[in-house]
Amino acid sequence: MLTIHYKLINAMISQALSDHPIETCGIIAGPAGSSLPLRLIPMKNIAQSEIFFKFDPQQQLCVWKEMEARNEEPIVIYHSHTGSQAYPSRADIELAMEPQAHYVIIPTIHLNQEEVRSFRIIDQMVIEEKIRIVRQYQPELELQMVA
Repeated sequence: MLTIHYKLINAMISQALSDHPIETCGIIAGPAGSSLPLRLIPMKNIAQSEIFFKFDPQQQLCVWKEMEARNEEPIVIYHSHTGSQAYPSRADIELAMEPQAHYVIIPTIHLNQEEVRSFRIIDQMVIEEKIRIVRQYQPELELQMVA
């Protein structure tokens, strides 16, 4: 299950609506070894496509280096679908290279928080997971992240 702060969900939705009809994309970083999404990093979709997204390789390299320096990793990798349901496309599945990450898809055609979906994609196997939207993270989660 993905537990995520409502402000992060709202930020992803806002970005998706702002970028529509182009697919939006980005990551939410958190402490390495945790499942706590904290820092939203919008990414540029260099494909500029309504049906496909691709991170800018230069930006991605800089972001991954920054995460490494901050002892972070991508907890959430997100993008929008502008004309289809929130389910990973064949390309989404083939390009999923972070097995620990939650892959979140925001559908901009029927958009509300309940339509945002999250998946784990490992070795091209897709497993949908529940999203728990919270107003604050539980202290025990934060303590686990520090330990």
